[in-house]
Amino acid sequence: MTDTRAQPSPRTYQPPMSRRRFAAALGASALSLPAWAAWPDKPIRIVVTFPAGGASDIVARVVAEQLARKLGQAVVVDNRPGAGGSVGGQVVQQAAPDGYTLMLSNSTPISIGPFALDKQPYDPVQGFTHIAMIGTAPCVLMANTAVPIRTIADLESVARKSGRLDFGSGGPASIGHIYGELMRKAMGVNLVHVPYRGGAPMTTDLISGVIPIGIDVLTAYVPYFKSGQLVPLAVTSANRSPLVPEVPSVVEFGYRKLVLDNFFGLSGPANLPAEVVARLNSACNEVLMLPEVKRKMLELGVTVSPGSPATFAAYVKDQVGVLAPVVKAAGARL
Repeated sequence: MTDTRAQPSPRTYQPPMSRRRFAAALGASALSLPAWAAWPDKPIRIVVTFPAGGASDIVARVVAEQLARKLGQAVVVDNRPGAGGSVGGQVVQQAAPDGYTLMLSNSTPISIGPFALDKQPYDPVQGFTHIAMIGTAPCVLMANTAVPIRTIADLESVARKSGRLDFGSGGPASIGHIYGELMRKAMGVNLVHVPYRGGAPMTTDLISGVIPIGIDVLTAYVPYFKSGQLVPLAVTSANRSPLVPEVPSVVEFGYRKLVLDNFFGLSGPANLPAEVVARLNSACNEVLMLPEVKRKMLELGVTVSPGSPATFAAYVKDQVGVLAPVVKAAGARL
């Protein structure tokens, strides 16, 4: 009898895969992975546009340490000061858009410095990918203890009556200088800028009475307020700073147009891949929620502000729109 059951098809012989074919198959498999799936696979650099030891440098190092743990790669800080932050800004703006060169961005290299040079070195809005807001720190208006000025309203009154009031800052085109120009325009009084080479010499002259008023980022001046060597008049944020909760904000005196914060954020070259931006933004937001990071930022007078890349980019665009015309009108030069 003939066996009519279905017979299994003969198997086609498959020779062992050669090394070349195996490598090609492996390459094809890698190509099928999502773009940038392996990022980061080498150390990341954060360029700081100020010398080591300042507030921007400290913020960058606090964030870098925790980002390294989140991303599984070393995150190193590279200080590139000069030209109102534009030296470091150009390093980042001209870097490859691969997520390995970032900038600790803030008001100086973004909203002020580029507009205080004879030739603007880059577009601070379109020339970068603004990835994540880290936080904000206000400026503080302060006075020598001997002058009859205890509030920002007193400052305006004295300037109006005397016809002139000098104020010091850390230098031409510093945020203190530009804020003083904002005040002069908003109040319609004659505020005259006295530039110094840094906050330290300005503080010395302010305490000794060489100048009556000083304007600078809040962080370094808390000890002088606590010791009674200087009088804080107001902080320039919309709300009081948790670092000096006893000092009123400019809004409390009705100066809503004088709200200005120095911001800190992470930015990179233009056209960073969306996947890299999303991962960096998420990691940065997680870092900012860590209790030890919040504590360190508070010590610097920085209020952490996690958020989306779109929110940060809009913030940058708005601040540039406010400050760039002021820098140009003041003739501030670096």
